[in-house]
Amino acid sequence: MGVDLESLSEATSGAIGSLLSTTILYPLDTCKTKYQAEVQAHGQRKYRNLSDVLLEAINTRQVLSLYQGLGTKNLQSFIAQFVYFYGYSYFKRLYIEKSGSKSIGMKANLILAAAAGACTAVVTQPLDTASSRMQTSAFGKSKGLWKTLTEGTLSDAFDGLGISLLLTSNPAIQYTVFDQLKQRLLKQKLKEADNGSSPVVLSAFTAFLLGAISKSAATFLTYPAIRCKVMIQAADPDDGNDDKTKRPRPKSHKTLSGVVSAIWKREGILGFFKGLDAQITKTVLSSALLLMIKEKITATTWVLILAIRRYLLLSRGRLNNV
Repeated sequence: MGVDLESLSEATSGAIGSLLSTTILYPLDTCKTKYQAEVQAHGQRKYRNLSDVLLEAINTRQVLSLYQGLGTKNLQSFIAQFVYFYGYSYFKRLYIEKSGSKSIGMKANLILAAAAGACTAVVTQPLDTASSRMQTSAFGKSKGLWKTLTEGTLSDAFDGLGISLLLTSNPAIQYTVFDQLKQRLLKQKLKEADNGSSPVVLSAFTAFLLGAISKSAATFLTYPAIRCKVMIQAADPDDGNDDKTKRPRPKSHKTLSGVVSAIWKREGILGFFKGLDAQITKTVLSSALLLMIKEKITATTWVLILAIRRYLLLSRGRLNNV
């Protein structure tokens, strides 16, 4: 079976868009992750709000450390988006070919998206875990990718995989909320419109607004799982300690039940939503940037891939003639 050029184009443009959006928003992502990873102990906390993380980096002259783990995050983001967009596009084309239908229903679309998301989570989980550990290390103390991946067991590299698979439901929630809000608005506009008028459609701004609301709703509903995942993957508090005379503390519990218990006992039910505002801000901005960049470069990527294919075919023809 030949290479699916359309899926390849979608995957490439999506991966490039993810790469750029991740780089632009990375300092916010680092602050958010460090804030989420901290659990209140004995009534005290190091970071009272998100700005405290930024102030710590400035006061310790470690502003560039806000980018620690950027290379790993970009690699993870690039591979994740490539696998997701390629898998989703491929599954969609395969479904249309097998079913014989010209379009895909919402339920089938959500299943295909979840399948692509599950494949992505399994492939990129070690990089996701490594990037989280690098971000949550003390400023200036982050380790390299290889050292971060090899300092524990193979199962440690897949910390949070179960939650990552659970979070593939996030798009399903987002699209369901979006569709419900869209249908209500269209019905309302249809009642207000005169008979025989042009078809009622959403404006670009309304569609963007509904997208932001639906994404925020999905993030809110899945946020406790998101925070637990960050805490499971976070570096231990003594990681990066250069004092070799001190005995290293035993590894903290990295189980879901241990994390849930720690949050409940120390911070209460509101602790499960700590950092929610930063997560929504980052998620909405990241999604908007990703889709905007992807749409802008999709046509260019398609032309470039066709040009490369043409060049390879011509080169092969010349070699055969020789």
